[in-house]
Amino acid sequence: MQTLKKFIHYYSPYKTVLILDLLCAAFISLVDLAYPQILRTLTATLFTRDSSLILKALLPIAAVLLILYLAQSLCKYYVSYQGHMMGAHMERDMRQQLFDHYEKLSFSYYDQNNSGQMMSKLVSDLFDIAEFAHHGPENLFISVIKIVGSFAFLFLINWRLAIPLAILVVCMILFSMRQNKRMQETFMENRRKIGDVNASLQDTLAGIRVVQSFANEDVERRKFSKSNHAFLLSKDDNYKCMGNFMGGNNFFQGLMYLVTLVYGGYLIAHGTMNAADLAMYALYIGIFISPIQILVELTEMMQKGLSGFKRFTSVMETKPEITDAPDAKPLENVKGYVSYENVSFHYSDDDTLVLSDVSFQIDAGKSVALVGPSGSGKTTICSLLPRFYDATAGKVTIDGKDVKGLSLQSLRSQIGIVQQEVYLFGGTIKENIAYGKPGASMDEIIQAAKKANIHDFIASLPDGYDTYVGERGARLSGGQKQRIAIARVFLKNPPILILDEATSALDNESEHWIQLSLDTLAKNRTTITIAHRLSTIRNADEILVVAKNGIAERGTHQELVQKNGIYAHYYHMTE
Repeated sequence: MQTLKKFIHYYSPYKTVLILDLLCAAFISLVDLAYPQILRTLTATLFTRDSSLILKALLPIAAVLLILYLAQSLCKYYVSYQGHMMGAHMERDMRQQLFDHYEKLSFSYYDQNNSGQMMSKLVSDLFDIAEFAHHGPENLFISVIKIVGSFAFLFLINWRLAIPLAILVVCMILFSMRQNKRMQETFMENRRKIGDVNASLQDTLAGIRVVQSFANEDVERRKFSKSNHAFLLSKDDNYKCMGNFMGGNNFFQGLMYLVTLVYGGYLIAHGTMNAADLAMYALYIGIFISPIQILVELTEMMQKGLSGFKRFTSVMETKPEITDAPDAKPLENVKGYVSYENVSFHYSDDDTLVLSDVSFQIDAGKSVALVGPSGSGKTTICSLLPRFYDATAGKVTIDGKDVKGLSLQSLRSQIGIVQQEVYLFGGTIKENIAYGKPGASMDEIIQAAKKANIHDFIASLPDGYDTYVGERGARLSGGQKQRIAIARVFLKNPPILILDEATSALDNESEHWIQLSLDTLAKNRTTITIAHRLSTIRNADEILVVAKNGIAERGTHQELVQKNGIYAHYYHMTE
């Protein structure tokens, strides 16, 4: 019931369409109910009279029925078109809401959840929700009117025959409720398994170059086959439950015809029912069973829709770990003074400290380099500044303001990040550079590209800045992608810069050009650089050696070499 209440909330913007849809559905049902009763009345009255009277009445009767069926057809059109569009609008609203919420969720959520499962919730789950959103209220409304109306007429025609039918309906309801719970479990399992299929597919396609370079197509086929077969097994359970549900309900429907024929014959034999009424009874039994069949199918649709909606709400109810404080203030007029004060950190699902009591300051416009072994916490230190994660103890400040007290949008707009793994969006070079400043002019984009030493290359391409980069920039080399990413940050023009091993995966020539771009980019900006190649950070104002949860050494390049400690060891290894 709680799930249904949450679901009903999404009808609010479309109340008018829903009410008209239900009114049209009611009219369709009443016309269907009226026909047997009109026939019964005419058989008992008009059709027993003189032929001239009958012929005279046929034209107005035909006109009335024609108007009714024309109106019913218009109602059916509205229900089929506007009703489906209402479901489609609700699907769009939910998908947009889910996408917006995905964008708010913190890095920790993405650390723990698979993107294939997330895509499944965004696409296939919401399609079934939309189908239920349209057909659910409409089919339920039509079925209730037809069942109640036809049952009322059945009692009016002969109450004795209606009683055993009512008992069968109660048995049918109890059977359906029992099967319904099992169906709900299988549909939810089905959702998880199709999410696993999506996850396996997304993982393989995203890494197809690695797959083919290792000639591991057979490995990926086996992995996909496993998740694909697991989905088939969940479908098997699913359809087995549906088979029991459909078969059982079909049996009860057959019993209704059996009882009508046998008990109706018994009542005729005893003079408590006439043959004409039994024939009319058969007509209403058809009208009565039709909505029952619709309700049976609706139950399947409801389970699909609600299982998808539960997965939808489970995401929507997930609170982002990183949010604006109630009194968050915008970060403005940034000078770039950065301070880490006794900062410690561990992940929300693991109490093991990644950082312990880290403290350092960076004066405005100065640079600090972080070196140390992989996994020592260098990237984590940088991630705390734009609040991708929050420090579990101590505080990080910019110009003396705790980053937790600043609005996320204003904080992150003042920080530029260049990472080792560059992500380019599907689109053109121009669109990817302009991502640093949506709405930037072409002149601004070109100036940013020139500063990043990539303009000449772009100009040499047949389509220039309109060149399509391919998925994740597949048509470009690593150095070219990196310089586009740097151009993006030039366009953003932030006062604070984070360089996360931006040259470590490049050849010497690419590194040379990119290092020149980075030196230009870092000029007069507060810069934190993570580097494995010590040659790229020799001119840093201060170098911090990060090891074992904290800072082991600090100083300039010359000071640390003379100290003959950890940094000197790293430096002599690279000579």
